Amino acid sequence: MKKIMIIGSPGTGKSTLGRQLEDKLSIKLYHLDKLFWKPHWEMSTKHEQQTILSDIVEKDSWIIDGNYSSTLDIRMKQADTIIYLKKARLVCLYQVLKRVIKYRGTTRPDMQEDCPEKIDIEFIKWIWHFPKNHEPLIEEQMNQLNKSQVLVTLSSRKEVKQFLKRMEYVQE
Repeated sequence: MKKIMIIGSPGTGKSTLGRQLEDKLSIKLYHLDKLFWKPHWEMSTKHEQQTILSDIVEKDSWIIDGNYSSTLDIRMKQADTIIYLKKARLVCLYQVLKRVIKYRGTTRPDMQEDCPEKIDIEFIKWIWHFPKNHEPLIEEQMNQLNKSQVLVTLSSRKEVKQFLKRMEYVQE
């Protein structure tokens, strides 16, 4: 595991898992939200996103967390391990609401500066419709993985903990 991609709906714990893996594996973590958003919630262009990411994926090792369908193929082609967090919508919404309360009025660590935590009806709808609108594209891309790539699907907090526990044995 040297090039790890973490994907899933907002609220699945991508950034949290990324930080835990960064600590365990000593591999640099890149948050797509931090890379792709500009201050004051201005989104970078798809071309800018692809340019930023193309430099990162050429490195010897990395952990990248985030979705962004415009760069999904770039990451997936280069990753040796894809971790797909697939949790229930209500769990995702609950986690996002907890995050909004925790970082209210401030910028969370995995987000670009000057992008204070917020939530609106469009974001809630995006999370709610993620299984219908985004999972098919993710799963289509995963069907194209080669034999050397490892896919890990985790659907609960318990499965994530078990996965991290197995990582401790790998590192010993």
